[in-house]
Amino acid sequence: MAIGDGYRESEEFWKDLLIDLKQRGLQSGPLFAAGDGAIDFWAALEEVFPQTRYQHCWFHKMSNVLNVLPKSLQARAKADM
Repeated sequence: MAIGDGYRESEEFWKDLLIDLKQRGLQSGPLFAAGDGAIDFWAALEEVFPQTRYQHCWFHKMSNVLNVLPKSLQARAKADM
């Protein structure tokens, strides 16, 4: 686990955070990572821990779909998902 200050969650921020984890003993890296659509996170993860598989978080994915639907359709779409 790690917490860090970064400017807008840039690729450089994520890379530094992941390298810090590696230097503190996480040598093999996580088997799986889930997160929002932060492209910079995925790029840094692939560079530092290339074997880690990842997936877009379903909660964020559902939120993104609902945000583009008219409010009148959101309740039904949410139930269907």
